Amino acid sequence: MTFSLVFGRASKKGSPSRCLRIGSIRIYAIATTAMIMGRFLMVGEDAIKNGECTDIYFRRVVEVMERDGINPEVTMEVTASALPDPWGVFCGLNDVINLLEGLPVDVDAMPEGSIFYPNEPVLRISGRYRDFAVYETAILGFLCHASGVASAATRMKLAAGGRPVYSFGSRRQHPAIAAMIERAAWIGGVDGASNTCAPDGIPLAGTMPHAFIMCYPEQEDAWCAFAQGAGPEVPRIMLADTFSDETDEAVRAAACGATAVRLDTPRSRRGDMRAIVEEVRWELDVNGYPDVKIFLSGGLSRAEVAAYRDVADAFGVGGAIANAPVIDFAMDIVEMKGRPYAKRGKRSSAKQVYEGAEGRRVTLPLAVSPPEGAVPLLAPCIKNGVALVRPKMEDARERVLSRLSGLAGEG
Repeated sequence: MTFSLVFGRASKKGSPSRCLRIGSIRIYAIATTAMIMGRFLMVGEDAIKNGECTDIYFRRVVEVMERDGINPEVTMEVTASALPDPWGVFCGLNDVINLLEGLPVDVDAMPEGSIFYPNEPVLRISGRYRDFAVYETAILGFLCHASGVASAATRMKLAAGGRPVYSFGSRRQHPAIAAMIERAAWIGGVDGASNTCAPDGIPLAGTMPHAFIMCYPEQEDAWCAFAQGAGPEVPRIMLADTFSDETDEAVRAAACGATAVRLDTPRSRRGDMRAIVEEVRWELDVNGYPDVKIFLSGGLSRAEVAAYRDVADAFGVGGAIANAPVIDFAMDIVEMKGRPYAKRGKRSSAKQVYEGAEGRRVTLPLAVSPPEGAVPLLAPCIKNGVALVRPKMEDARERVLSRLSGLAGEG
């Protein structure tokens, strides 16, 4: 029996409030302070696109440079000198292209979903410095956050050893970025996402909250109501740890029609969680429910997913994906007026990352001939302000999934 937690998404037709829109929020700049108008404290799309969401020192130095007539041709690269793990998953390029499109710049980058390593440039921008200086804050924000989520999702998929993993963590972040969180997690390899504002194409997944069980007189009333009332496309996955022992509730939920039981036991009450899962599996089997699956969620770490993957059938992961450490990208000048030029601690010259036989990689200055047969990883994305590519979420996801087996041995 194949375990599935995924069900269809509702049609957008007739549902204008399905996803939060922030583009209509007006931003009023007064001196150095941006006033954000609207019900919720969010920065609008227009403010980001216009470079108004930036670190103040960029505005100040651009004003000084404009006064002095300084606006050199530069090349800047985005790199991470260290990563939370040996490798990361590059994500967020789609937002960067939308941000920089229309500016007089050239942009080259690795495709979304690419695996990258410390000190490899993932993105390169060339143009006159003043023309894009104020956008550095947003560029790094787009890439650092999305790449962190995608990288954590891929790590979690590896930890699960082939078991389904679902993104349940959008509630751990501001709702305005729910679509970004779920997109990055999907690219990273999760099998579905919980938030209804996930981009189209991502299967929606969910079970039931404890509050649902508590609103009915008895647990059986809630389980049977769900079994009878949820849509036919909704898997009957029922929470089995609200009031009683997990094994007791699991068997009772199975009798009400559960196809899987979800264990979301609070960490303070877990004790030996593996022993609990094994006991639930035993009691389901001996009571005639061998096909009822076990779904784990609730503050799961990567280590816990790896530890339970042989006794659980699927995992819902929240903060370990959505609240993952960001990738600490930096954006630095590497060429000035066409010549190698860098600050202390950075490597000068525009570079290319090449991948050769058996996945061997090397980073070289653009002026240096590549190894024979090696494939360049950074490709043109914007030329003179014109977008050349539109990253597709499914292509990025497939790029990650195609590398999973090889990444499993890299730590």
